[in-house]
Amino acid sequence: MSGSQSQGSACSLNQPSKDVAVTETKPKKKICCACPDIKKLRDECIVEHGESACTKWIEAHLICLRSEGFKV
Repeated sequence: MSGSQSQGSACSLNQPSKDVAVTETKPKKKICCACPDIKKLRDECIVEHGESACTKWIEAHLICLRSEGFKV
């Protein structure tokens, strides 16, 4: 039975790891406070050059927000 228990343990370990991944990606702060450096660069670029000229900074900010756990 120890073989069955090992397989059961391995299967049960796979499931909690998914839960842990969800917990790790949960935002730890408000979206307005996340990625302040990139947000500032993005905002300045949009004010000076318009949104269409700043896709690089907009995408960088979205990537940063996603890395903080936000679904944007």
